[in-house]
Amino acid sequence: MTGLVERPIYLEQLKSFREKELIKVVTGIRRCGKSTLFDLYCDYLIQDGVDEKQIIRINLEDPDYHDIKDYMQLYKMIKEQLLTDKMNYIFLDEVQNIPEFQKAVDGLFIKKNCDVYITGSNAYLLSGELATLLAGRYVEIRMLPLSFKEYVSAQGGIQDLQIKYRNYIQNGSFPYVLQLNRKRDIHAYLEGIYTSIILKDVMARYRISDAGILDKIVRFMFDNIGNLCSATKIANTMTSAGRKVSAHTVDHYLTALVDSFILYRANRYDVKGKQYLMIGQKYYLCDMGLRYYLLGSRNMDMGHILENIVYLELLRRGYEVYVGKVGSAEIDFIAIGETGEEYYQVAQTVISADGKVLERELASLEAVKDHNPKYLLTMDFVPPISHNGIKQLNVLEWLLN
Repeated sequence: MTGLVERPIYLEQLKSFREKELIKVVTGIRRCGKSTLFDLYCDYLIQDGVDEKQIIRINLEDPDYHDIKDYMQLYKMIKEQLLTDKMNYIFLDEVQNIPEFQKAVDGLFIKKNCDVYITGSNAYLLSGELATLLAGRYVEIRMLPLSFKEYVSAQGGIQDLQIKYRNYIQNGSFPYVLQLNRKRDIHAYLEGIYTSIILKDVMARYRISDAGILDKIVRFMFDNIGNLCSATKIANTMTSAGRKVSAHTVDHYLTALVDSFILYRANRYDVKGKQYLMIGQKYYLCDMGLRYYLLGSRNMDMGHILENIVYLELLRRGYEVYVGKVGSAEIDFIAIGETGEEYYQVAQTVISADGKVLERELASLEAVKDHNPKYLLTMDFVPPISHNGIKQLNVLEWLLN
């Protein structure tokens, strides 16, 4: 399978911000498709009449540009290529590799004939001096690996959805995986992604020297997606297993993993009190293939894996996503969007002889007394059902919507 996978959600965002006085910052985990998005967008620009000479592309992980050591070199190189009488579209991949890169970006941004786009694989890109220097002058486009809909579309249609879903959670959602057929090739590719993230974006960026502790924390988190976690709980678990580590160290490592976009943190929200809670976060993984690569099929909790897929999809759809608390009950997700709040409960199946499973899954949604939309998403292939206003939907159909 060859060719670029269309990424319409992100492509349309870039189009909408074209030539706006904002720096377009595309963030996301390594190999999620940021450079390919730029390829697609450059194709669109050329088809819209832009001359190729107006487009400047620099990938700062490309060995051709490894002699660029500081922001002034980068700035001068780009300045020499600018056309004075036309708009210049400047694309900088992995710009965080250049010390004080923000000064070069700012220098280009203030030119009236420069439209600037940058990517980065670490949230460090938008922290510290860049956020201060460019406050209010950039827009972040947060990119994830392929959605299930994109994955299915790239494979030619909606036949055999169950098989495609199984492959999606085993092989992963990184776009290049679609071009690999053999399991061992996919495994090697995921190994390369995982290693580069751990070495470059986590250990090097955050000066982490104990690879052994980091590996144990990563494995613990991959094995506990969708479970309530805290740095103290993780530290106590590791200490009782014979590897003493402080909660402070665990928290530092978790921050590094979140900032590298390998993990996403979902905070809790009290529905009745209408307040955000500082304790009891859950963590979700950016790609299920990485989990399968690291842990194999051991302890595969299909319910929590499905929950992880839904969480990422809600992020793609532009929601702020929280874990919901209603008294003593818990709602998997509260999704806050432009039109208000929506509530989601996710279950592998709610079919049981006595109906107790369905009753349990509906209970937390029924505990919410407002009139915002409520959804129960399951893998059960049944017609859409309404339980006193709670819509039960097949999750694969919902993902393809």
